Amino acid sequence: MRRRQCIGAAGALAGLAAAARAARAQGAAPSARLRSLTVLDVELIDEHANPATRAAQVVRLRNAAAQLRQELAERGLYRVVDSAPTAALQDKLRAQQEFLYRCDDCAAQVGSQLGVELVMTPWVQKVSELILNVNVQIYDVKAQRVILTKSVDMRGNDDVSWQRAVRFLVRDMQDKRAANPAYGQ
Repeated sequence: MRRRQCIGAAGALAGLAAAARAARAQGAAPSARLRSLTVLDVELIDEHANPATRAAQVVRLRNAAAQLRQELAERGLYRVVDSAPTAALQDKLRAQQEFLYRCDDCAAQVGSQLGVELVMTPWVQKVSELILNVNVQIYDVKAQRVILTKSVDMRGNDDVSWQRAVRFLVRDMQDKRAANPAYGQ
């Protein structure tokens, strides 16, 4: 009889643990106020400039930005705001800066013009055709500082590697937010 009680208690604890994991996987609680965030286009640091991969990388950069925006919104991490209304400002800033992720004032200007709280500047660093990494930086417009920098390595310069890297990056952000509601906020 005692053994059955222990097994039953262990099963109940396992069920509670599974329920807690499922609740954490849902991301932010519905009642939590999501901060507004815009995601700028993904930039590329590529010192090799392989002309054979240039066209495919342009598409991958565009797709990675769209995937970031979609997954951040779907997972309930932020209220994602379209950055398109600031296209002229971004073009002007890109003409003045090599990379926007290196320019906190650029993020502040875009964020102020859009009226958002946070600006994400993503970039991919291509070390070689085999070794790349996806990076994001989140700038808090009101606090005037970077509040999160995150990087994920990927192997292989193909569509699947890029998609997996972005998916892992966002999923890891969601997991960390579940453990610490202030993560990336």
